[in-house]
Amino acid sequence: MNISFTVNGTLHRLAVRPDATLLTVLRDELDLIGAKHGCDGGECGACTVLLDGQAVSSCTTLAVAARDRQIVTVEGLAHNGCLHPLQQAFVDRGALQCGFCAGGMLMSAKALLDKTTTPNRDQVKRALAGNLCRCSGYQGIIDAVLDAAAVLRGEVR
Repeated sequence: MNISFTVNGTLHRLAVRPDATLLTVLRDELDLIGAKHGCDGGECGACTVLLDGQAVSSCTTLAVAARDRQIVTVEGLAHNGCLHPLQQAFVDRGALQCGFCAGGMLMSAKALLDKTTTPNRDQVKRALAGNLCRCSGYQGIIDAVLDAAAVLRGEVR
């Protein structure tokens, strides 16, 4: 099937199999490897991307379902060589260890911060509930998201 969609601001026209997942197309066709193959069942969050601003599991989303839509991957967060405030906060807090879950965590957090500029700790926990981290725990990640929210609001934290 021929489809087109915009990924990180760039329009792509591709021929895809009807059963191809968005994750497979992003990784194998577009070389965007920030979304990871984890569970292949939408349970771990490692493959999370934004589809029209909504956090989705790209491993359970068919590529054809993204036709004519806007996709943002973790590769699309940095701008002009500068990390997005979320990325910088994760670095500053040492929020992650191995980094396998990083892309999904960042994209779920971005979806939250795009909806609310003043999330509380419980809102962050709920937004990240579909993202599993096997090595670093969640306290630093939650703190990093709250730090990024403060930066995005123009506050120093």
